[in-house]
Amino acid sequence: MGDLKDIRSAARAAARRESRSRDHGLVNSVALPEPTTVLAETNWAVLEHAYGTAEDTPAQLVALLDADQGVRSRALDHLDHAVLHQCTLYSATAPAALYVAGILTDPRTAVPVGAAPRAVPGPLRAELLDWLDSAANEVTDEAEANSRHLGFPPEEYPPFVQIRDIRPAIFAAVSHCLNDPDPHVREASIAACIPLLDDPGLFSRRKDLVPLLRETLAVSERWQYRDRAIEALATWGEDTTELEVRREAFEVCDSERDNTRDWPTEPPPLTGSASDPPFWTRAGGMPPAP
Repeated sequence: MGDLKDIRSAARAAARRESRSRDHGLVNSVALPEPTTVLAETNWAVLEHAYGTAEDTPAQLVALLDADQGVRSRALDHLDHAVLHQCTLYSATAPAALYVAGILTDPRTAVPVGAAPRAVPGPLRAELLDWLDSAANEVTDEAEANSRHLGFPPEEYPPFVQIRDIRPAIFAAVSHCLNDPDPHVREASIAACIPLLDDPGLFSRRKDLVPLLRETLAVSERWQYRDRAIEALATWGEDTTELEVRREAFEVCDSERDNTRDWPTEPPPLTGSASDPPFWTRAGGMPPAP
């Protein structure tokens, strides 16, 4: 994976190596490159993240599995604030995503991260799933349509194409976490599957995720997950009438709850427009400056 073209080639090669297994009825048919291979065969010096060259990214990826909780937390911050800064895709995002997906089942990801408020509750594995979810959300059908509507063909932005191309490989890793013993990880894995299933080759897997959306995500304590489940089911043509009623009941309960957790249980106020351009288009064709 010496350059951007090689990243796409490696993802396609991985997609051809089929090894079938089942998790909650979801068939995993794509093998990922080994994490060590991603580190060694990617020319990080020619890739970029929000703050310039991605030469520092391999060390941060390795640090995700460090024994020290503070080191793990700082490495996760690097993913959040440099490699996927403000949900913007960079040339370093795709190889980093392949690495992150490759370590999901490593026992060292079942440990906590720092005490600071995090994106999702649960161990490091849940945070990594949420990060993959965020990256995949930038290449959904909706994101692509929005980009085209604004006059920015996404195929002209290589990081978009790279993430889009590796969705089957990422899905194979994410779906392995659907049986995780930690409930936060299970919810994060279901949520991360949603944007990945916009890949045309994965459409048939949607029907297998529907029960998990209804029975787990739609009844989550997190309003974000409940909304994601209902929205996905509606988009996929499923009846959400009963779930819409449940959501209204949850909103009443949430308004009466003492929200003192590290993670939000109420939606933030709206600060933008639904017509705002996605990812790189916000800066007229290049990633926004940090």
